[in-house]
Amino acid sequence: MIVGVLKEIKAEENRVALSPGGVEFMRQNGHSILVEKNAGRASGFTNKAYTNAGAEIVNGSAEIFDRSEMIMRVKEPKPSEFGHLKKGQIYFAYLHLAASEKVTQAMINAGSVNIAYETIQKADGSLPLLTPMSEVAGPMAIQQGAKYLEMAQGGHGILLGGVPGVDPGTVLLIGGGVVGINAAKMACGLGAKVYILDIDLDRLRYLSDVMPGNCITLMSSPAILAASAMSRRRSFSSKPVPKEMGMPPSSWRARANLARE
Repeated sequence: MIVGVLKEIKAEENRVALSPGGVEFMRQNGHSILVEKNAGRASGFTNKAYTNAGAEIVNGSAEIFDRSEMIMRVKEPKPSEFGHLKKGQIYFAYLHLAASEKVTQAMINAGSVNIAYETIQKADGSLPLLTPMSEVAGPMAIQQGAKYLEMAQGGHGILLGGVPGVDPGTVLLIGGGVVGINAAKMACGLGAKVYILDIDLDRLRYLSDVMPGNCITLMSSPAILAASAMSRRRSFSSKPVPKEMGMPPSSWRARANLARE
C-alpha cells in the first residue's frame, strides 16, 4: 500500500502522524511511504531522517492526496483540502466528526474511507490512541494548576509540596481513570495531599494499592463531592462525566465553580 503522511496545517498542531521509526517499520511490512516536506519538523524529525528510514519526501499535499491509497495525519482535513479527497481512499486521523457537520458531509460526499483514531478500541474496550493523550493531560493539569496557584498568576501563593512547618497544597481529582491517575502521580510526586474521587470501588481499591500514602481515595457521591470541593480549595483538577459522578451537570458545575473561588 502507498501511504501518504501529510504535514499538519491546523493552528498550533505540532505533531506528525508517523515518525521515522514508524516509516521503517511500515517499509519492513511492504508499504511505500510518502512524506510531505517538513511534515515532521515541529516534532523534531528532519526530512533526512525520513529518507534514511526509506520514505520519499514529496513537495506539497496535492501530490500526497493524488498518489496515496491511505492518508495519515493527526487532524481532520481543512476546507481547502476537501476537493483532494478521493473515493475509496483511506483517511486515518483524529476526526472528531461529531463536532463538525461540515467536515463530516465533505468526507461523505468524497466517498473516502474515514477511520478516526479516537474510535479504535481494543478487545477490552480501551482506546489505545486516546490513552497517550490522557497520559499527557493528567500531568499537564497539575503543572498548570501549580503555576496558577502562584501569586504572580493571580493565585494565593500556595506551593503544592509545602515547606517545613507549612501544610502542603491539596489537589482534588474527580475520576480515577487514565487522566486522573497520571495527574495524581504528578501531584503526589510534588508532595501535595491528593484526593481521588470515583464511583468504581474496584478502581479505588487498585488506586489505594498502587498510589503513595499522600493519595487518599474516596467513593464519590453528591455529598462527598460538594464537601470536598468546598473544603479543598487549593487546587481543583477534574475531567469527569458528570452523570457518572452521581449528580446532574448543572449541580456539578456549580460546586466546581465554588471550588475555584
